[in-house]
Amino acid sequence: MFNDYDYRLFSNNARVTIQEMKSFDKLNKDNLQLYNDHAYKIVDAPNIVDLGLYEDKALKNGTIKQVKAKATLQQKLIITFSRKVMEYQRVVRNRQIERAKRLIRTDSVESVKKGPHDVTRFIKRISKAKSGETAAVDIYVIDPKVIEEEEKYDGYYAVATNLDDKAKDIWAIHSNRHKIEDCFRVLKTNFEARPIYHRNSNRIIAHFMICYTALLIYRLLENKLDSYGTHFSIDQIIDTLKNMNIINRHDLFYEALYNGSQVCTALNGVFGLDLDRQYYLPKELNKKIKNISK
Repeated sequence: MFNDYDYRLFSNNARVTIQEMKSFDKLNKDNLQLYNDHAYKIVDAPNIVDLGLYEDKALKNGTIKQVKAKATLQQKLIITFSRKVMEYQRVVRNRQIERAKRLIRTDSVESVKKGPHDVTRFIKRISKAKSGETAAVDIYVIDPKVIEEEEKYDGYYAVATNLDDKAKDIWAIHSNRHKIEDCFRVLKTNFEARPIYHRNSNRIIAHFMICYTALLIYRLLENKLDSYGTHFSIDQIIDTLKNMNIINRHDLFYEALYNGSQVCTALNGVFGLDLDRQYYLPKELNKKIKNISK
């Protein structure tokens, strides 16, 4: 990764060095595309994997012993570097270092819950004994070696894959992984995909089919509303749809029990259903339903 050779740009596949990516003038408008670009290179990285099976192995004493079967997975590493990501990571780290310094100044280091990614990783404890005393006193200081070690990896990222597609295509899919994670979040939180209160396999399948169908409809609706010019969160969309209730007034007309909203206005603009009125005649609603069914 740190061998500054054979890096190329995603945009035009031109050769570039990491040193060039780190040193160009980002304030120069001519370098804006380079600032938003990624450098990458591909490195073969075969990996030994456990197959989950067992095979017979002949030992030196002539006995046969069953051992876990392993195989070599042929894969490659797509290593990328981004100047923009490097600067973002350093801004975040500098804030954490400032917080670590405040902890040292206020003698609050021991009060912080320690973990692999908290700010105390930048703090080093030194035990010293004052002259004439045998008891050691703990002194906390910022550890520059930890900061230097982390900075080496700023801007870098690596994806392991055994696909033969172009590196740019694989990276584009990987970059959109947050969308997949968001779909799972929506399924579990908003559409109550879990927990499952079914035991029969057919009902479990039906449960998830309903959830996935709801997710598909929501994503299509979200895309339509985005094209209208305003993005709405899933909570805004679902709350608006849930509250759009009407009441039958003696079969003479229907009265809306909901108030207008930005989402409702956007729905009217996209679908032209005229849903922001307070009163509706039965024939008007029937006509809307027929138009939707078409």
